[in-house]
Amino acid sequence: MSIVIGVRVPKRLKEDLERLGINYSREIRNFLERRVREEKLKLVLRKIKRIRQNIGQIDGNLASLFMNEERDRL
Repeated sequence: MSIVIGVRVPKRLKEDLERLGINYSREIRNFLERRVREEKLKLVLRKIKRIRQNIGQIDGNLASLFMNEERDRL
């Protein structure tokens, strides 16, 4: 399902777009999709940053601790 969004631009700009053969509806759609992806990514990165701050720093080399525990288990 899609909806129509109206955008007001100067007449000269629309004429230039048409003269240059630029598919402005596709360009606007691509731009808006890219902006939405960027903003969603920013939200995820902010959430990750908050989670990392709440967790704090882990002392030592966590990977080697896990490997040692696995080796000792065998």
